[in-house]
Amino acid sequence: MSRKTAARKTAAKGDETRQNKFASELFQGELSPRHREVLEAAASLFAERGYAATSVREIGERVGLLGGSLYHYIKSKEALFVRIHDTALEVAGDRIRAAIEAQSDPWDRLEAACVTMLEIQLDPQSITMPLMNDLQAVPVEVREQLIARRDSFEKIFSDLVADLPLNPHIDRSIYRLLLLTLLNNVSLWYREGRLTPKDIAKQIVFIFHQRAGRGGSN
Repeated sequence: MSRKTAARKTAAKGDETRQNKFASELFQGELSPRHREVLEAAASLFAERGYAATSVREIGERVGLLGGSLYHYIKSKEALFVRIHDTALEVAGDRIRAAIEAQSDPWDRLEAACVTMLEIQLDPQSITMPLMNDLQAVPVEVREQLIARRDSFEKIFSDLVADLPLNPHIDRSIYRLLLLTLLNNVSLWYREGRLTPKDIAKQIVFIFHQRAGRGGSN
């Protein structure tokens, strides 16, 4: 084995270990250790390969369970993906709510939410964005469940926008959609370097504030 091949394998193993750490943070409840292990393995595989390319058999192989033993923990791949997706959003939502609770000014609260959201999305070891980006790969009936959960998550931003002192001519629904669309697409062009995720979030809120806040009537 060449040094380059060995280095790539070592790096890939390191990424997998860090991703497994993020997956394990999602499942800290009353589950048995074995059940948690299955969910963590599934979350990592869905993030690595996507919904379509991940099979229940591969999940079982990763944790050493096959057949009936595995299905004791997994009803179906669809139900499993929904559970992991919903848990990831719940954890992300809890982080955002904790960040905004420390602020009182409406613009500071919005900024705290945007900073936290981008820190979650742009973390290369996080599984949240890969799960969120897999929406079109899942069956229609599963997609409807995911969308309903995302609507609940986005209510955090609906409430934040509702509290902003905006120009009365601005439609708050359009404002929120523009903001979330921008935040959700930062991962398409972001590269580590001049600006951090926090810097980008602050710039986004600053621009939205300048045109729609106290200076929005100009």
